[in-house]
Formats: sequence, structure tokens, C-alpha cells
Amino acid sequence: MTTMDGTAEQRATAAATGASATERFRLDKAVAVDASPERVSRLAREVLEAVHSTIRRHQVTYAEYDALKSWLIQVGADGEWPLFLDVFVEHAVEEVAGATREGSKGTIEGPFYAPGAPEFGAEATLPMRPEEKGTPLTFHGQVKAVDGTPLAGSTIDIWHCDDEGYYAQFAPDIPQWNLRGRITSDATGHFSIYTIQPAPYQIPTDGATGALIRAADWHAWRPAHLHLKVSAPGHQLITTQLYFPGDPHNDDDIAAAVKPELMLAPTPSADGTGIDVEYDFVLDPA
Repeated sequence: MTTMDGTAEQRATAAATGASATERFRLDKAVAVDASPERVSRLAREVLEAVHSTIRRHQVTYAEYDALKSWLIQVGADGEWPLFLDVFVEHAVEEVAGATREGSKGTIEGPFYAPGAPEFGAEATLPMRPEEKGTPLTFHGQVKAVDGTPLAGSTIDIWHCDDEGYYAQFAPDIPQWNLRGRITSDATGHFSIYTIQPAPYQIPTDGATGALIRAADWHAWRPAHLHLKVSAPGHQLITTQLYFPGDPHNDDDIAAAVKPELMLAPTPSADGTGIDVEYDFVLDPA
């Protein structure tokens, strides 16, 4: 990952990041789906038919076919399937999953979530290094049900990158739970979190995913964002990201995850040393 001004050292390699994301998925997400043979057949056939149609429509050559095989092999060798799928595919899956939700908008989780972050009360400072670089950020709001009822004891699981675009557990030399935490809302559903403003970053580009990006002449940037999972007993968990206005890649996020409803409205903090943002979450019944 690289910061917007390009000055940060490229410490988080694609291979290391891919290995971390792949292992994390195997530990926390790998599940067997009880799908009927008919469902599997239908989905597999339609995906293959779409591939076949593309090959015929664009007269794909054997050289191009062999290049594709080589690239697919390298994606696996680099451990980049979680990165590739979360960047280029997950937003469509999330769109389907959230189509009937009445409450807050969700968006992709991405490959950098880690369960088991430290737990805090309704007012908390996220774990960070001494003199953590970045603009101080106060993030506060309320968790409510779709009928407006405050949801006491809600969990706000938050994680984000640092001022150089790196995530704890996916880049070296960062404490395990840096800028990660689980906050429990108070009796009125309110919470207040003290952290730093995350930076925009490029996804790792020195592996197979980066090779595709370069070959297609795409950019690799994600706008600055906060990641959150918000949940409450008896209500649907929502996974989302919140964005900052003015970021040049809000309109062309490589992961296609930005939605207008997820844009924050920062104001100067009371002491003038940072920014303040307020955002409420509305959860659908389970």
C-alpha cells in the first residue's frame, strides 16, 4: 500500500498481505454451503457461459488464454484470491445481500478484518502507538432500530488503516490491535470513539492483482474510509464503510464500494486540533 503522496515505504508486500488475508479467511470465514446440485449447476454453468461468451465475442487467442491461465495460477500462488475477490467481486454480492434492508446502507467488508479486537465501553480511544501520526478524529453517533428505538448495548466493531495506509495484522511492525476495537453503546445507544483519520491507499500492486491492474491501465486507489460492523441482539448485523468528502477517489474507488449514504460530514473539533464526525446506524430486525 502507498499513501496518496507516494512517500510511504512499500512495506506491505502483496505476498505477505495475501498470505495474511488467506490465512485469516481460512480461520474465520471458510464454510461449507448446503447448496443443492441444481443450484450449484445453475451458478457454475452461467459463470462458464459468461466466460465462453466473452471468448467468442472478442475472439480470444490461445496466447491470451495461456496468459490468463498463468495469471490465475499466480493469483493463487500469491495468496491473493481474498484480495482480488473482495476488491472486484464483493460489492455485487453485498448489493444483493442488502437489497431488502430498510436501515443503514452496508458495503464491502474487504480482506483486512480481524475478529476478536479489544472491547471497550461507550466512550473509547482505539489502541494506537505512542504519538500515532495522523489527524485526531472523534467519531460519535447512535445505534437505533428502524422504528427509532435506541439500541442499548450495541456493538460497534471498528477498524481502519493508519496515516500511511497500513492495517495492523496485514503489515509488519504494527501492534496487533492498532486502530481496532469493539465499542459497546450506552443505555441510549450512543457511542464516542477517539482515533486518527485514516489515509487513502493503494491495494498491494506487486503481485498478480497488481499485474492485472497495470495491464489494464487501471488505478489501484481506495479512498480513505472507516470500516465498521454494527450489531445488536435481535437485529441484523451491518457491515459498512464510511468515507470522507473531497477524496479524489470517492468517485472511482477501485473496489466500487462508495455510496452517497456513507459519506461523512466532518467539522473542526472543539479544541481545534482535529475533526469531529457524527453518524447514526439504523439496524433492521433479524
